[in-house]
Amino acid sequence: MGVKGKAAAAILVLLLFLGSLWLQGGLDYHWDSCLKGYNQGNKLPQKPNSSGSDVVEGPHVLSLCPGQNFQVSMLLSHLLASPAYTSDVLLKPYLSSWDELMKFMDALGPMVGLISKEIETKTSIIRKLALLSEDNPKAELALNAHSLNSMDAHSEEKNNLKVSRYTDAYHSVRSMIWVELNRGLVDFHHQTDSGCRTLLRLHRALLWLKLFLQKLAETPVAGRVKSPSELCREAYQSTLSVHHTWFVRKAAELAFIAMPERGFFFRLVCVQNQEELSMVLNRVVKAIAEVYDRTQKVLEENGMLDLP
Repeated sequence: MGVKGKAAAAILVLLLFLGSLWLQGGLDYHWDSCLKGYNQGNKLPQKPNSSGSDVVEGPHVLSLCPGQNFQVSMLLSHLLASPAYTSDVLLKPYLSSWDELMKFMDALGPMVGLISKEIETKTSIIRKLALLSEDNPKAELALNAHSLNSMDAHSEEKNNLKVSRYTDAYHSVRSMIWVELNRGLVDFHHQTDSGCRTLLRLHRALLWLKLFLQKLAETPVAGRVKSPSELCREAYQSTLSVHHTWFVRKAAELAFIAMPERGFFFRLVCVQNQEELSMVLNRVVKAIAEVYDRTQKVLEENGMLDLP
């Protein structure tokens, strides 16, 4: 193997390693430990997706895109099914949205695809916790009237949740937070594999993807058109990068260099030009924003925006 081959292999191994840690937000912990050790010794196919109807009010749905693993119509469907009550998010469609977003990232090439693998570990953690909770249903009824009144100021949601009798602890973001707090599973000072901490990592990554898709949907103005790689890097620098070390930031930006050009995204969502792409992506961005804002509110109410 020549020098270039060895260098390429080394970079791939490095990205694989960092891809397993970059969503942690706790990579600083692993990196600092290394430094300390050193110092101490989501219709059948009919036409392209060019409908300009509103994501919530419009009657039309996006058509399936033949031959694609990622389906923007499925992503939109899952996102629209996620909001519940006045300010909650259902976890099943939320995680299904991530399943489709992971397919989106995988379609962008192996470097970006590495990131989706780490996201998959996060969604798997919450799904496994939900399965374990089903095996212990009595624990799901542990919330009492006092915790209900103190943790939720929305009377409509109180009534709806009382009817549900908390028979599914991981039914929604709010129910998961309440149950995990009640069981003492959330640690505000140390890293754990709680659903709340895991959700926070997914929440931060969702903001990055929302901003990237928003930038990609913008109609380029006169002058040089920015590439998807540049737009993704800008979105990353405004969101996830603040939670990463310098080392991880540089590795992430290296992964974005290999991102496809704008024409690839036309084919990915079955549109023919930037105008149609903007119509589709704006609908998706609006749906993501609703889910993101609801999750942000719940996490903030419970002081969980900085879980280690």
